[in-house]
Amino acid sequence: MQLIIPNWTGVPANVGAFATLRHGGVSQGPYDDGNGGGGLNLGAHVDDAASAVAQNRALLDVVLPASPLWLTQVHGRQVVDAGAVDGAAAVEADAAIATRPGAVCAIQTADCLPVLFADVDGRAVGAAHAGWRGLQGGVLQNTAARMRAAGAGQIVAWLGAAIGPDSFEVGADVLQAFVDAVPTGDADSAARLAQIQACFVAIPQRPGKYLADIYQLARIALREAGVTQVYGGGLCTVNDRNCYSYRRDRVTGRMASLIWLK
Repeated sequence: MQLIIPNWTGVPANVGAFATLRHGGVSQGPYDDGNGGGGLNLGAHVDDAASAVAQNRALLDVVLPASPLWLTQVHGRQVVDAGAVDGAAAVEADAAIATRPGAVCAIQTADCLPVLFADVDGRAVGAAHAGWRGLQGGVLQNTAARMRAAGAGQIVAWLGAAIGPDSFEVGADVLQAFVDAVPTGDADSAARLAQIQACFVAIPQRPGKYLADIYQLARIALREAGVTQVYGGGLCTVNDRNCYSYRRDRVTGRMASLIWLK
């Protein structure tokens, strides 16, 4: 099993975190490791064999303090407490926090941006699934706010593997959705609008199409949430075949980004 360990500073020793890649499991054929070996697909909703997903999740459990809370992600802004819900239930949410040691927050992705959060005093952690809809809807701000309501003070964040700015083609509707979400009438509105618009680069050969920078959009959202220490970013799921990518392959598996308190 190949893992990405967040390279961040200021995170206390009682925080555990990592993200998976596609290697080290038992899934076959488009869910494999990209080289014909077993893939570590952790998504139960992508038509992979249920037995393979169960075996992959069991392999993951070996290196975790407990089985993660697997969310039913819907590209929204709902945040739940991983230590306060029944892990066997289908929970619709796109972010989770934890304040109880051993409760594991997990986010599945295959191009959308996973964001991990940690309180520098080790009181709370969180994980969010940030596709463009979640970013536009405020899922990162909601996660930070929920952590602070649970006792967190200064928060740092880590951006995991996601579709990079050279690969994330979107339509004008996506740009307009972000523009429409900018509050008007205050002194910061114009600056915020300019920052958002700078995240979208027009494609000359494709009128109405843009390349979007999901990492920079996330940094803007995190800054609005008072999270200024942001690490990671830059690993493109489309270009790196160690990653599952829906945009590249369409039928593919899901990786996980996980965080917990020890």
